[in-house]
Amino acid sequence: MSSEFEPTLQNVLDQQSLKWIFCGGKGGVGKTTTSCSLAIQLASCRESVLLISTDPAHNLSDAFGQKFGKDATQVNGFDNLYAMEIDPTSSLQEMVEQSDQNGVMGSMMQDLAFAIPGVDEAMGFAEIMKHVKSMEYSVIVFDTAPTGHTLRFLSFPSVLEKALGKLSSLGGRFGPMIQQMSTMLGGGAAPQEDMFAKLDSMREIITEVNTQFKDPEKTTFICVCISEFLSLYETERLVQELTSYEIDTHNIVVNQLLFPKKVSNCEHCSVRHKMQQKYLTEAHELYDEFFHIVTLPLLTEEVRGPEKLKAFSQMLVTPYQPPE
Repeated sequence: MSSEFEPTLQNVLDQQSLKWIFCGGKGGVGKTTTSCSLAIQLASCRESVLLISTDPAHNLSDAFGQKFGKDATQVNGFDNLYAMEIDPTSSLQEMVEQSDQNGVMGSMMQDLAFAIPGVDEAMGFAEIMKHVKSMEYSVIVFDTAPTGHTLRFLSFPSVLEKALGKLSSLGGRFGPMIQQMSTMLGGGAAPQEDMFAKLDSMREIITEVNTQFKDPEKTTFICVCISEFLSLYETERLVQELTSYEIDTHNIVVNQLLFPKKVSNCEHCSVRHKMQQKYLTEAHELYDEFFHIVTLPLLTEEVRGPEKLKAFSQMLVTPYQPPE
């Protein structure tokens, strides 16, 4: 194995220019544990770290045993680690409601907005970015939703670019008419302009963020998987799609590996161990040349609470040695 790609995530800690780090993969492979552990390690070498969950089934609260919401909250036991859980779909609704209280215009804008596929989640994404841009964190770790959603999340900048372009041109063409209607119906002219101004400012944020996402100095994606056919297949798809979005990825975490003791006579363990080793060998054949491959063991207990996460996070920087 080339020494250039050591089997740890130390490379992520050493790259001080990184601003955005995504952890993603299939459901149930240990993304949350990996992202929490990585955030803990980053907290020891960076000024301030924000951990964001965009998975609707929020697990950060469960992992740390502490309630997080849509505002950044300091994680107990750390001075410079903060976490927040965001539901991407609720923010478009909020934006439409805020921009117009006089009913008719609101429902019209809402229909317009929701007619664009994926726009509700894209808005959620823009909302996250607005949140995040106003906060001064040196690095932001995303605990993303399972693979399919993650990739949609990363293609949002282009979805929203198109959508907002359409809406802005519609606003230009139909603006005066909508204004007249809204005045006739007793509403002021401001809400519709306000709505377009908001959409436009979101487009600016999204374009800027998109540029940053494509910069390997600022952004990287860590693929988390387990040593099974489906998970490996999904990881390969993820790597291909990230490449097509021009998003840097050079770390793969292979989680939940079994290391049965030599004296163990558990048939189930040895069969699974053989299967896992087979796919692990395949992973090395596929990715050794360009990726750091980090192997983590299947533990006998859940990794929950700051202390256990701290202990687990050590394995991201010091390769795990199975007991003899």
